[in-house]
Amino acid sequence: MSVDKLFVAMKAFVRHNGKILLLKESEQYEDGTAIGKWGIPGGRLNPNEPWREALLREVKEETGLEITVGQPFFVGEWWPQVRGEQWHVVATFCVCESKGDNVKLSDDHADYGWIDPQQYASSGPYATDIAEAFQAYNAMQKDTYKSA
Repeated sequence: MSVDKLFVAMKAFVRHNGKILLLKESEQYEDGTAIGKWGIPGGRLNPNEPWREALLREVKEETGLEITVGQPFFVGEWWPQVRGEQWHVVATFCVCESKGDNVKLSDDHADYGWIDPQQYASSGPYATDIAEAFQAYNAMQKDTYKSA
């Protein structure tokens, strides 16, 4: 497969009261890689932008939320077709905390919801990048509770 563009991205498992924030990508989003599907907040880094700053910026732009960025826990990749181009996106997922749940969606997203991560099922209208990330997150949570 020939790739036209390679992107580095950051994704935020935004937690509030034990739930994880999902966003539904708008059909109007010109650079969307998962149009009409539910995914995790985040996006591509700008040139020379530190990854933490990129994640804070993307979550603020997409949700209006202020977050605290935690540690990375998963790296995923996918190969979407966008406007006739083959893209390769490599994303690092981080656990992030939000003090509030008052989401203000950007035009790039049509809806949002908070879900119990243990109730996540990989079948459904989800972006391809999140099934393995939820598995890694849930496994990490089980390990954390065992050692506590």
